[in-house]
Amino acid sequence: MPVTCKKEYNNAKRNSMSSANQSIPVLVAGALGRMGSEVVKAINSSKDFQLVGAIDNQKDKEGQDIGSLLGLGALDVFLSSDFEGSLCAASQNVPKDGSNNGAVLVDFTHPKFAYKHTRTSIAYGVHPVIGTTGITADQLDDLSKFADKASLGSAIIPNFSVGMVLLQQAAAAAARFYEFAELTEMHHNKKADAPSGTCIKTAELIEEQRSNFNRSFVEEEESIKGSRGGSRASGLRLHSVRLPGLVAHQQVMFGSNGETYELSHNTIDRSAYMPGVLLVVKKIRSFNKLVYGLEKIL
Repeated sequence: MPVTCKKEYNNAKRNSMSSANQSIPVLVAGALGRMGSEVVKAINSSKDFQLVGAIDNQKDKEGQDIGSLLGLGALDVFLSSDFEGSLCAASQNVPKDGSNNGAVLVDFTHPKFAYKHTRTSIAYGVHPVIGTTGITADQLDDLSKFADKASLGSAIIPNFSVGMVLLQQAAAAAARFYEFAELTEMHHNKKADAPSGTCIKTAELIEEQRSNFNRSFVEEEESIKGSRGGSRASGLRLHSVRLPGLVAHQQVMFGSNGETYELSHNTIDRSAYMPGVLLVVKKIRSFNKLVYGLEKIL
């Protein structure tokens, strides 16, 4: 099922791609971004992985060594803005010819590219690990079917934090006992989508335990539209905050007569996500389908 490259792509890591031996070859899309740069550093610091491609749309830095750009020293991996060409090079030089094989793409780019990047990666036989949010339910269904046809391990992970997974599991358990709940997520003001994929995933897990929330006792009227947040079909309300100084934070609040129950998770530094990223990269090649959520990997 993988597509055939239209032309031969030269890559600085061509020889080392095919001789990666026990290390897992990894491409990073969004390599100069806040999350992508952390992934490059984490990949470079572990002997279990080998960085074989760095992709970013900053064309003024095209062809420069990604290690030098990030202060890591020369890595002999040169920045490219050609997403499909980089996948083509990986599929040629690290062919997927069995289980636990093939290159892995880690993508932290932009919500408008998330679906296309995932589908293209699957088409080239490169295992996608997508941290970019913004994929709709219909797109997720399509990608799941596409990955099944390709028998290619693929992952869409709204949040790579183990702590967030624990919060989500606790929130889902609490939903069996509380019928009133609201979720608030807070991020830096350069995040493009709202609500966050993590918040949506949390709501979905809560809704698996109860289908209706927040029955109304009064006819509410907003003097400023959106004051009460966005309402899902279940009645769950989701609120988004965007401010400089924030990284990523989420609160789930349940209410009942005479009490509230609150769960919160705070990401102080993006390095907190790296153990989860590396775990998924290490495990995804043993899958033959798409998985959605870190809890499916742990």
